[in-house]
Amino acid sequence: MRIGVPREVKNNESRVGLGAAGVHELVARRHDVVVETGAGIGSGVSDEDYRAAGATVLDSADEVWARADLVIKVKEPLPQEYGRLRRDLILFTYLHLAADQELTEALLASGATAIAYETVQQPDRSLPLLAPMSAIAGRLATQVGAYHLMAPLGGSGVLMGGVPGTSEANVLVIGGGVVGEQAAMMAHGLHANVTVMDLDLSRLGQIATMHHGGILTRYSTALDLAEEIRRADVVVGSVLIPGERAPKLVTDEMVAGMKPGSVLVDVAIDQGGCFEHSRPTTHDDPTFRVHDTVYYCVANMPGSVPVTATAALNNATLPYVLKLAGSGWQEALRHDGALAKGLHTHDGRLTHAGTGEAHGIEVTAAESVIG
Repeated sequence: MRIGVPREVKNNESRVGLGAAGVHELVARRHDVVVETGAGIGSGVSDEDYRAAGATVLDSADEVWARADLVIKVKEPLPQEYGRLRRDLILFTYLHLAADQELTEALLASGATAIAYETVQQPDRSLPLLAPMSAIAGRLATQVGAYHLMAPLGGSGVLMGGVPGTSEANVLVIGGGVVGEQAAMMAHGLHANVTVMDLDLSRLGQIATMHHGGILTRYSTALDLAEEIRRADVVVGSVLIPGERAPKLVTDEMVAGMKPGSVLVDVAIDQGGCFEHSRPTTHDDPTFRVHDTVYYCVANMPGSVPVTATAALNNATLPYVLKLAGSGWQEALRHDGALAKGLHTHDGRLTHAGTGEAHGIEVTAAESVIG
């Protein structure tokens, strides 16, 4: 199979779908790999590194997309890339289609076979291709929250961990999954007062036990959430329903009652966001104000640490890339139920229920497509 690795075009997105090590593994199995020139520069992978690993470096994205049977990306195609989608193409990347009707319709119109990293799901419900980026996004959420608390950036002027004789910041984390746990861990490490809210009591128990009671946990109800938000200096939204739009848990009324200069970081923005006023922002222009608070809603947070993020992502995706290239997409999905859950579109048909529900589009059972 011929695998294509284009350069990412999203704002300040310097990750790359495959590093040199992944290329080497594919070439060793007699696959061809074509890489767009400069695709790996931001992640510390030069064109020379790719050539040494056995890839062919091409001058343009159009060439890479046109020659590839399987395109490996990091972020979803943007409108300027829609024209490169085609019926005999396999696309393997983050898609987040439930929050993007335009891209969903473009994929269906093209007939491309699209497999989404974020809905590949193991029998234990874990998300192996989302987990490494969730861990990075969670840790970054605390960092950017602490940073934007600074008064010159519009924050309240509170130091996250305080100093002796002063108060620490109150950090509220909504959602106790990978993002939430990592955000809470980082905030606790900075000596903030940290509370995690979730509906899963067993998960709350795990977090409390792991951190020996240093992180407070609370069952999430609308009344209790409103109370915690009034107290918070930083709120991290990390609610995820795989493949579906995030629920809007933090309302305008709740935000209106927050302390001036409080910071809200919506890590769920790829799936539409879990705060009422959330809208995607970029690394160039990351924040906006609602009432007297600061919203941070950057849709590709791990792109700000591309060296770490590319290595972590490639570690997770490479085994699946090898399966797709080695067996073909249908055979690979037949024999790997986790990978099969990643299928979203094929030959103009939508195969993911969450995306169909979000956009009112008829869904074809994935099993009938895979065979």
